[in-house]
Amino acid sequence: MTTLTRELPKRLVPAEIKAELDRYVIGQHRAKKALAVAAYNHLKRIRARMLGTPMTGVRKSNVLMIGPTGCGKTHLARTLSRFLDLPFVIADATEYTEAGYYGKDVEVMIGELLLQADMDVSRAEQGIVFVDEVDKIARRSQWAVTGAGNRDIGGEGVQQAMLKLLEGRQVFVPTNVTQHWSKHDFVPVDTTDILFLCAGTFSDLHLYQRRRNAPGFSATDRAAAPDPAPAITERDLLRYGMLAEFLGRLPVRVQLGALTEDELLDVLVKPPDSAIREYTDLLRQDGVTLQCEESGLRAIVRRALEHDTGARGMRTILEDVLQETLFRAPELAGRTIVLDADFVEAALQASTGAPEEDRPPPGDPVTRTPRR
Repeated sequence: MTTLTRELPKRLVPAEIKAELDRYVIGQHRAKKALAVAAYNHLKRIRARMLGTPMTGVRKSNVLMIGPTGCGKTHLARTLSRFLDLPFVIADATEYTEAGYYGKDVEVMIGELLLQADMDVSRAEQGIVFVDEVDKIARRSQWAVTGAGNRDIGGEGVQQAMLKLLEGRQVFVPTNVTQHWSKHDFVPVDTTDILFLCAGTFSDLHLYQRRRNAPGFSATDRAAAPDPAPAITERDLLRYGMLAEFLGRLPVRVQLGALTEDELLDVLVKPPDSAIREYTDLLRQDGVTLQCEESGLRAIVRRALEHDTGARGMRTILEDVLQETLFRAPELAGRTIVLDADFVEAALQASTGAPEEDRPPPGDPVTRTPRR
C-alpha cells in the first residue's frame, strides 16, 4: 500500500508551507498563514487515517477566500497543491446546477479530482478542490430572506448540493466526467478528507460596503489616504445570499486585499514563474536579450492599476508591449531590447487599434541608452 510518507518528501510544518508560498505569491501574508495551517491540518488528518486512527472529532478546515480579481486566490491554491504533491482540480461554480437539471452535478468536480489522481480512489480522497466564483451561486431572490420564490437552480440549489461534499460523505462519482449524465459507471468516493478551497470576488458586496462607509469622508480625503477594505462579516455574506449551512462548512475565512504598486512590481520579476522571466526565456530562444528597466516595469504596473485587473491583467499588458518584438524575434537575433518607459508607452500607443498603415513607425527595438 502506498503511504503518505512516500508521497511527500518530508513531514511539513506550517512555516515550511508558508515559505514555499512566499516564493511564488507576493503579499497576502495573512492568507498564506491561514492556508498553511489548513494544509498542515489536512496532512495530519490524512496521516491519521492511513495509520488507522482517523481524527473523527476534528472537522475539516475548508477555506473561503474573498478578494478582488488578480489578487492571487487561484495562484495560492495551485501553488499549495503543487508543493504538497496532492491531486488538485479547479472547478468553476457557475458550471454546476441543481440535481435534475441540465448541467453539471456537483459530484462531477470529485470525478475530475479522481481523473487527476489517475483513477486512484484512495489518492483522490486526499486531494484538494478549488471552487472558484462561489459568489455567483448566491441566492438570486434577495427579497426572499427565507428562500421562498422562484427556483434558483444555479444558485441556492448548488449551495445545498455542495453541503454533503464540504461536510464529508461517501458520494457516487461518475468515472466518465464527459458523460456525467449517464447513470452508470459510478464509483464511491469519501469526501471526508478532501480539502475544499472556495474563492470569490463578492464584488457587489465590496461596492455596498464602500457606499455604506462613504459618509463622513470627502472624495479628496479618500483618494489621499485610502482606507483598507472593511472586514466582511457573517451577516454581510448572509445578506449577499450565501446559506448559513454553506458558510458553516467553510470555517476558515480569509479576506485578500488588492495588491499595491510595489507588490505588483514584485509579481512581475520576483517569483520563479513570473511573466518577465517567461518572456525573457522566450526571447532568449531566438538569441534576443530582454533588458528590463524599472521605469518600464512601473509603466506596466500603473496601466494594470488603471484597468483594475490586478496581477492577472499585467500579462495582457506585457503581451501588448512585446507583441512587435515577439513577431520580429527571429530577425532580431543578437540584439538587446531595452524595456523602459519610452518603449512601453510607444508600444501601447501603437496597439490602440488604429489601422496599421496609419500608425507611426514603432522604431527599431535595438540596444540603446535607457531614459533616466
